[in-house]
Amino acid sequence: MAMPFGAAPAAWLLWLSFREPRGCRGARRVQVWKDGERQCLKLGSLGMRPGAMLPAGPAALSRRARQDKVCRRPSTGCSASLDSLPSEVLLKILSYLDAAALLCAGCVNRRFYHLANDNFIWIRIYSTAFSPRRSHWRVDPAEKTDLSVNLLSAGDKEAGYWKKEYLTKQIASVKAALARVLKPLHPHTGLPVKTKEALRVSGLGWVIILRAADGREYTMEHADLSVNDSSVTVIWYGKDWPPLATLSTLDLCGVTPVFMGQSRTPSRIRPRWHSLITKYQLSQLTESSAVGGDRLMRVFCLPPGLVVGLWKREEELAFVMANLHLYCLVERSMLGSPAVPYELPPHTPVSDDSPERGLHGYRLHVDMHSGGASCLCGSFHNLSASKGYLENEYMKLTVISFKNNTEHLPLIGKVGLSWKTNSFDGCIKSCSIMDLTLLEEYGKPFWCFSSPVCVRCCPGPSDGPSFLGEAYCVDYSDSEGRLHMELVWVEETEEYFIVSLALYLRLAKVNQWFGTQY
Repeated sequence: MAMPFGAAPAAWLLWLSFREPRGCRGARRVQVWKDGERQCLKLGSLGMRPGAMLPAGPAALSRRARQDKVCRRPSTGCSASLDSLPSEVLLKILSYLDAAALLCAGCVNRRFYHLANDNFIWIRIYSTAFSPRRSHWRVDPAEKTDLSVNLLSAGDKEAGYWKKEYLTKQIASVKAALARVLKPLHPHTGLPVKTKEALRVSGLGWVIILRAADGREYTMEHADLSVNDSSVTVIWYGKDWPPLATLSTLDLCGVTPVFMGQSRTPSRIRPRWHSLITKYQLSQLTESSAVGGDRLMRVFCLPPGLVVGLWKREEELAFVMANLHLYCLVERSMLGSPAVPYELPPHTPVSDDSPERGLHGYRLHVDMHSGGASCLCGSFHNLSASKGYLENEYMKLTVISFKNNTEHLPLIGKVGLSWKTNSFDGCIKSCSIMDLTLLEEYGKPFWCFSSPVCVRCCPGPSDGPSFLGEAYCVDYSDSEGRLHMELVWVEETEEYFIVSLALYLRLAKVNQWFGTQY
């Protein structure tokens, strides 16, 4: 496929040959494309000599073009295309590119893919990036010999060998840097303390890919991001949503720049990894998944943790909000593939030293928040459950009891789920985002989630004390357990009080984790 210079990406560098273009005799000139026309520029006016590198980018070409006269010979005499150049010349051009630009060049067509895999180009990039850097000591002669041998044997390797070696070592260095950043853990949550720094070091971001029934894909970059104590909230909104009726699935993916040192934030014009986190079926946006609404918006929840807002009148997409728990978030956002999510390593059962005591020594950290405001942030220690607390394949952990008034907690401020778009914002009353982190007796995360929850009216407690006020409850469940919270609305202070909180852990998960047979 022939492609004029002007149609190439701006990052490419143009090679000026010693040959004078036909139709531009009498001076050393270079052919470029501008506004759909071929133009010839004098090398002298460019301040360059034949064989030099022309500054890349439309702005640079346009600036030079305004300073020179357009060659007035027929355009048929100044034909040029990248594919018409010999492979030797193209390899020379590619040898001046960095690793990121080489990966981009390899996406042009089949020929460029093979040329951009050249081992001699990549071994020099590899040697430059990972060679020993010593300012006061001489390099070991053995290391110089190894480099010379590698250069001589580069042609013996299969095409793309040194490209794979470079990328493998690049990924390994990034993993090592992130492991150092994520090593310190919070004493209450057991989660990494330096999450923000890890996001900065890795350049990690998130996209959603909307897939239509006819195969078309729409990639949306996140518009807003906030880091909470136990989760990350990512929001997408805009004016260019495709029609909801044409869409079938939504893929939530982590995106990371391939070369961390060159781009702190993922950019669509730079090479980056895609790691599928979750695939959602948009056909599940039904009444059963609705969690609330206001005069403009209807809000739906797709587990795990995805909030979808639809305009009430048009029934079209308004915003998407993903709530991502921090537990193994970096791994899930970086180590999967575009089609297969990352799977946690299989858990090795931990021997329970006293199975007759049931569960003991558990710790819980729970947050309720929205829009950067928190209404609950609590930590609970020494939670336990004996064998007598088995209920329908669940083991019950009581966190807050009806009968102990000293354990009752208020929700601070207003409870609501904040949303915004380009033109409007609002708040869905009686909804909030809940982050839960349950640590087992050895301090490892046992059950974690981040999801929207609703505060709904419910009958008052029958086995607890009497309260003056309306009774409400919050329920959540997934494959590992369920949560039940009961609240009372106190009219005098206009706030909710939590009067009961219980966790129900699935026995299958407990037995698999500890190798027990409850």
